[in-house]
Amino acid sequence: MKIVLINNNNITDPRINLSIEEYCLNNLDMQQRYLLFYVNEPSIIIGKNQNTLEEINTDFVKKNNIHVIRRMSGGGAVYHDFGNLNFSFISTYIKDKQFDFNEFTEPVIDALSKIGVHAEQSGRNDIVVNGKKISGNAQYSNGKSMVSHGTLLFESDIEKLVNALNVKDDKIQSKGLKSIKSRVANISDYLSKPMTMDLFKKKLIESIFEQYKQIPMYPLSTRDWKAINELSEKKYGTWEWNYGKSPEFNVRKINRFEIGLIDTLIYIVNCRITNIKFYGDFLGADNISDLENLLIGVRYKIEDVKNVLSEIKLNYYFGKLEPDRFVKYLFSQE
Repeated sequence: MKIVLINNNNITDPRINLSIEEYCLNNLDMQQRYLLFYVNEPSIIIGKNQNTLEEINTDFVKKNNIHVIRRMSGGGAVYHDFGNLNFSFISTYIKDKQFDFNEFTEPVIDALSKIGVHAEQSGRNDIVVNGKKISGNAQYSNGKSMVSHGTLLFESDIEKLVNALNVKDDKIQSKGLKSIKSRVANISDYLSKPMTMDLFKKKLIESIFEQYKQIPMYPLSTRDWKAINELSEKKYGTWEWNYGKSPEFNVRKINRFEIGLIDTLIYIVNCRITNIKFYGDFLGADNISDLENLLIGVRYKIEDVKNVLSEIKLNYYFGKLEPDRFVKYLFSQE
């Protein structure tokens, strides 16, 4: 495994950092794994399948000059700032191991243990300490390589985190908690003595690479940077990617499953689906637009939709969700 070396490590623009991650996924030699660390200036990072305007506190975001950037992985919106360390493991993709977060969270949990923070994996994709979330994780793939990435709340501004995100009541109620503030915590709260972000990152690297005599590096080249900057400009820096236009719909179905929230908007003409969009914080590995395209033109009838679903593996798009339960949701609001 090699660490991707970012020039002087002072890049905090989320458009650039997410471009680095995607570029590495698509262009590095995956005969070995890579590890990328980065810190973003105040930003909301939207899950690939989410409706941006429903996830953010627009007035607060504008007033505080917070970036809003869509990432390539599913899951929910997260707040980044200078007190949040992000990590990305980039490796060969094995479809049967999708959403096996243990393989990538265990090295982080082990590193935290060595500095006296006793963490554990919880739920589908979280790392917690004393029941409070300090890290959320997600994955995405191009079919050959994959990224498993996560956040580490080190000393983030929790007040801004709460105010920047439009946290839905159903998510709070489903956890049995009154507010997001009671569910999250900073790693710094559990340290026996203060530590800087730089030292925290150094301790993580030392633990993950403890079997190496010298830590291997992959320095990004001039050619790499040219492609990264182009990706940032043409994708992560655009309104079309980060917000995008949502068509008008006349049927809406919303439900929170064990695999996450699914918010479905359906436009129907002459009993046929002419447009459909799935939003939510589910963690599907495959591109949800492929499923949307399969359903366009299909009659909005249970039997017809079931026939389409029988030809695919629904769990590739949403995680562990039974097709019959999904159909019931589409037609009767579970």
